[in-house]
Amino acid sequence: MTPSPYLFFDGNCEEALEFYAGLFGASVETLARYAGSPAAAMVPPDWGDKILYALLKLGDGVIHASDAPPGRYFQPQGFSVSVAVEDLEKGRAAFDALSEGGQVFMPFAPSFFAKGFGMLSDRYHIPWMINCD
Repeated sequence: MTPSPYLFFDGNCEEALEFYAGLFGASVETLARYAGSPAAAMVPPDWGDKILYALLKLGDGVIHASDAPPGRYFQPQGFSVSVAVEDLEKGRAAFDALSEGGQVFMPFAPSFFAKGFGMLSDRYHIPWMINCD
């Protein structure tokens, strides 16, 4: 059994995944759109290019994602995507990039359990924890 997060976006899933892929050196392995799928009837015609399902390969893990149909998006809360980064400078750089246009809850700094740790919500409203052991 391998748990992995499934993130919903408000119409900007593809943009967010491209940002995350560039930031973390990850790759988008799967990208399926609403157009041409059985789910196309669930969204307005202008949503055909939005993401029905995507898979982002991030290190040894994956993040699943999609654009929530109009009226069914809810801003995430009650969880964080936690990423362990070995290099302190890379961890700080990831934190700084994710925090641009977002909200910092705990600035990236040394802690009693890590060389660097910080918590934020990015510009896409996804909550993150960046941890450098």
